[in-house]
Amino acid sequence: MDPIHDAARALASETVALRRDLHANPEIAFEEVRTARIVAERLRALGLSPRTGLGTTGVVTVLEGARPGRTVIARADMDALPMPDAKEVEYRSRVDGAAHACGHDGHTAVLLSVAHLLTERRDDLRGKVVFVFQPAEEIVKGAAAMLADGALDDLEPERTLGLHLSSMHPTGTVSLRAGPSMAATDSFRLVIHGRGGHAAKPNEAVDPIVIAAQLITVLQTLVSRETDPVDKSVISITSVQGGTAYNVIPESVELKGTLRTFEPETRARLRERILALCDALVSGQRGRLVSEWREGSPAVVNDASATERVRLVAEGMDVVERVVEGDQIMGGDDMALWLQRAPGCYWFVGANGGPESAFPHHHQSFDLDEAALPIAVELFTKAILDALDT
Repeated sequence: MDPIHDAARALASETVALRRDLHANPEIAFEEVRTARIVAERLRALGLSPRTGLGTTGVVTVLEGARPGRTVIARADMDALPMPDAKEVEYRSRVDGAAHACGHDGHTAVLLSVAHLLTERRDDLRGKVVFVFQPAEEIVKGAAAMLADGALDDLEPERTLGLHLSSMHPTGTVSLRAGPSMAATDSFRLVIHGRGGHAAKPNEAVDPIVIAAQLITVLQTLVSRETDPVDKSVISITSVQGGTAYNVIPESVELKGTLRTFEPETRARLRERILALCDALVSGQRGRLVSEWREGSPAVVNDASATERVRLVAEGMDVVERVVEGDQIMGGDDMALWLQRAPGCYWFVGANGGPESAFPHHHQSFDLDEAALPIAVELFTKAILDALDT
């Protein structure tokens, strides 16, 4: 017999029902008021004492076992995306312009079920479990806001654990990777000021569109010609705004973009080179540059020992069909900040059960194979217990 497996299965219908309720009522970054209220109410019903309002809408509660031991953070994110939901299902989003298109509804439901299972085992539990329900992961600001609000005050965590449901992997698959696994995410805004004029007389103007076109091209050389090919990095210009008419050279053009890196040294060097190269090119073309840099989340770095422990737990589960080493992902996640507070592991649980759950994350038809939810509950629970006992 496997009591954790049986308990996760027994809770499956409740986990699915909560996930569907949250899916139908999505709330975007720092607006997770209803979600946070439901989380707090369910934690109180388990006999826990949640702290609310951390980082605006975050929730933290501590489960203390009957015996002393380690302190483990278990984190889930709660926010939705500002986008439409195109699915034709009964739990489709009821909120215009908001959708759970990344699985955070599932993460919240899973962690609440994990809290349920572990609370029932409090008398046999050694140490503390810090349950973290985080807002605003999609804009990588929620973790920092919660930590600044004292989410871990008076706590000395020794391990951090978290999972992400994934349509990139078939249901029954667990994917994890030691070391840097998700990229640091920085963004920037560049405004190129020129001198407007008539399109028929470009010699009398300073054309910011031409400067912007050169800038977009030359920025790519920072990766292709100044970065070691085995040191993965990406510079993407994702927005170009300028001009109003076919015969008018505009006064300015705005570019927005993102930098993705894994190594701190590469991150710092490319930031310096992006700004320096842009300034030199724009001024060399008689323009003027105004730049803004937004430092996002650092890279998600998994501890080798913690990752190995989760791998062993997953391999010991009958419902896990295979455990694979994941690829490095250029997407980011501010789980990185919790991992900086205590080493640990952030892994992926497959939730692709066929065509309806095969859409990529952030797609308007994204959905989860709900058969993955009890698998995630079982694995998360067992990984926490293993971390407390090792």
